[in-house]
Parts: sequence; C-alpha cells; structure tokens
Amino acid sequence: MKKYKVVTLGCRTNQYESQAYVDQLSALGYEPASEGEVADVCIVNTCTVTESADSSSRHQIRLLTKENPGARILITGCLAERIPEEIIKMEGVSDVVSNKEKEKLLERVFPGEDLPEFAIRHFDAHTRAFVKVQDGCNSFCTYCIIPYVRGRSRSRRVEDVVAEVKQLVANGYKEVVLTGINVGDFDGAPHPEESSKSLADLVRAVDQVEGLQRLRISSIDPDEVNDDLLDAVIHGKNTCPSMHIVLQSGSNVILKRMNRKYTKQIFCETVDRLKKADNDFTFTTDVIVGFPGESDADFQDTLQVMEKVRFAKVHMFPYSERARTRAALFSGKVSTATISERKRMVLEQAEIFSFSLRAEYVGRTMPVLVESEDKKEKNLFSGHTANFLPVLIRSDAVKSNDLVQVQIIDNSAEALIGRVVL
Repeated sequence: MKKYKVVTLGCRTNQYESQAYVDQLSALGYEPASEGEVADVCIVNTCTVTESADSSSRHQIRLLTKENPGARILITGCLAERIPEEIIKMEGVSDVVSNKEKEKLLERVFPGEDLPEFAIRHFDAHTRAFVKVQDGCNSFCTYCIIPYVRGRSRSRRVEDVVAEVKQLVANGYKEVVLTGINVGDFDGAPHPEESSKSLADLVRAVDQVEGLQRLRISSIDPDEVNDDLLDAVIHGKNTCPSMHIVLQSGSNVILKRMNRKYTKQIFCETVDRLKKADNDFTFTTDVIVGFPGESDADFQDTLQVMEKVRFAKVHMFPYSERARTRAALFSGKVSTATISERKRMVLEQAEIFSFSLRAEYVGRTMPVLVESEDKKEKNLFSGHTANFLPVLIRSDAVKSNDLVQVQIIDNSAEALIGRVVL
C-alpha cells in the first residue's frame, strides 16, 4: 500500500482542511504511515499566527524531509502563503501550494485522478468534528497577519454544510463544531446572485440534522452574538450552552489599538445576555498579553474581566510581532520579562477562576461525551459536559464517543470527577 503523512499546525480550520486531505488520500487507496515508516506523500499544513508557529512549521518540514527521503512533500497553509520563496528552497520540498489553491492541492499530485470532493467524512482521533463553514477575514486587527494570508471572508452554502454534517453523523459523530477563520462573518452566499444566510440560519439548519446530539460554534467576537444568534443557540434542540467568545484584552484602550470592533462593556453585556437566557452557559476565550502600550492598569482590566466571567478555559497568547501588521510599527513595546510575568499571572488566575466555576457543579448529574482514555491509566476517561466543563470518569463500562449520564462527585485542579450513572 502507498503511504501518506499529514502534519497540521494551528487552527481548527487547518485541522478541518488536513482531514479533507486524509479523506481524499484514503479514497485513492493510501494508508497512514506508522511511526518509522517512510511515506510516499507528505503534506504540512502550516501556521504563521505567531513566531512560535513559524518555528514549529519549519521544524515539521525539516523533520518530514529528513524522515521521508524520496517522498512527494507538499507545503501549504499560512506560513507557506507568507514566505513561499523561502519554503520552496528548503531541502526536500516538492511544491508550495497557496491557501487559494489549497482545495486543489492533491489535484497537483494526482492529475487526472477522480478525487472525491474536498470535504470531510471522518475526523480522525476526535469524537467531535470541526466543520469549516467560512474562510478568510475582513477585520484587519492591527496585530494579525491572517487577513493577508487567508484573504477576504467567504462562506460556504448552508446546504453544503448540512450535507457534510449528515455524512459525519452517519459515520458515528455525535458532536459537531462550526468553525472558520472568522465565523461571525458567515453569510452563506458564495455567489452574488444568491441570497445571504446568517450564522443563526446555519445553526438552525444544522441543528435539524437527524442523529446529531451536540452542536457548537467556534470562536466568535462578542459584537457578532446578536439576538437572532442567541435565540438559535438557546432554543436549539442540540445546541450547547457554551461559546468561545474572544476577549483579547479587558482594556478599552488596548482593544482600540488592536482595532477590535467591541468594548469591554459590549463583551460583558454579551456574556450577561447569554447567562440570563441559560444560567449554565459557560465561556472560553482568547487573551493576548504584552500588546504594545499595555500598561499595568490595562493588564489589570483583563484580569478583572476574567474574574467576572470565570471562563471554563482561557487560551493565552503572548504578543508576537508580525511583519506587515500595523502593530509592528507601534511604540510602547512591552519587555520580555513583563510579558512572561503577565503570562504567568493569566494562566494562574485562569485556573483559579475555572476551578471556582466547576465547583458549582459538584453534586449534579450531567450528560458527558466520553472523548479519550488515559494513555497511562486504564479505564480512566476524559470528556466534556454540554457546557464544556472537563470531566474525568473511571469506568470499565464506557468507551470513546459514548454519551453517558455522569454524577459529578468532586472537583480537581484539572477537571470535575464523575461517576457513570448506569
């Protein structure tokens, strides 16, 4: 059998696209190369959102070329889009494919072959499937390179997304996450003559897919959670009472310098509206520390919002300067030592607040989707509640992808502790 390797860095959109490559390669009779095996075709789906992402992408390219001599090695993604001339000169690289041509990557490897549609039917090693509904971004935040490497916002047709979700459900997936580069820009009208559809329309359409049991929305800005979307999420049959709403900073001064389209007040009002509609609603978020000009007072504003909301999880990013962005030209650079200290404080406070949030659920019985078994400890499984609280379960009666009732009996630093209710 011919063998392949697909390496993915970065966002959920990249993860979706890499899975589409895997499904196409599998349809052609290729199998994944196991550890130590040399592959015939290798794909690296790169990321460039931070300097660390650049470094990781280059490392993976060098590793694949070293371990797979003679393989056809193709590089795509955002780093490949940003510096294609540098990537193509790397030893062993066969081709660099732009983001615009990403969906046709395997057509360049297998010209004339009857390739299946660039869509996913499985989501390997996951119990929840990410479905890309939108690509590109029109926001041009001052720190972000993504609009330059992903292009302007464009959306898929609602009917195409629904068809893909139906296929995933038929293949056993219970939970789906609607994802994209900027999901809030979704308009469901790839062609000018078609009438647009809102994200709320998409949520309602996917929510009707028979057999789907959980539906989530990926990262969204607070100003994009309008009343129609709130209604679709709160009153959906399978929509989850949890949302990843992007904060980045709790300081209005910094938000304005970032060119974010909302204020701290809008963020908190959005959280309050969703909590009022469902008291179990929880939130995850992104936070950037050390943005140029961030004072101690600005940083304290961020900690105060974290304390108010008590996020289930905080994704923390130290500011990373990106060439071509406006923020790269800003004065007021924050020292490395200060960024490190603020990073430590955010992570520490995030753990304290998430522990406090989880503690309120001890004693309750909640449905949990079992996701994975601990690699070291047999019969110890992890999963999440509908409102995205992590739960650890010790049981010999469950397996990955089971949706089970769990009594929450304790809380720990990592997760709630649950007991399966038979």
